[in-house]
Amino acid sequence: MLDLRMARRFALYAGVGAIGTGAQYAILIAMVRSGCASPAISSMAGAAVGAVVNYSLNRRITFRSNTNPLSTAPKFAVIALLGVMANGVCMKFFATILGVNYLIAQMLTTALVLGMTYLFNSAWTFNEAGRFSGTSRSASKTTPFSKIPAHDDAPSS
Repeated sequence: MLDLRMARRFALYAGVGAIGTGAQYAILIAMVRSGCASPAISSMAGAAVGAVVNYSLNRRITFRSNTNPLSTAPKFAVIALLGVMANGVCMKFFATILGVNYLIAQMLTTALVLGMTYLFNSAWTFNEAGRFSGTSRSASKTTPFSKIPAHDDAPSS
């Protein structure tokens, strides 16, 4: 069963990522139409700019990270670099090898890279002490409200 919190977090990640993706597509279209670079190179340049935008927004909004940016930014950069490389490979495959229109190729590539980077960022970059691994930080703390009594917990008379 899909965890509702994970689905909400993915929706936030995708929504926040739309801003960075908008920057990526703008750079992609400008560079391809001006003849500056191939679709694959243009897409990679746009993805690098989008990654910078996405780090700040995802750190604050999606993952609500309180960790030092010096610990999360390098991890995010590694995942972003993997994303940029995957983006380039997918674009080369779809647009150059298969001959798919570069904008359609970019849409397919975006979906693939989005899923990959979300999984990696939630599991590694912003995973603060198992925060997103399905275990709750508060689960280890016992409070009067942390256990709901079962029928056999009732005092006997």
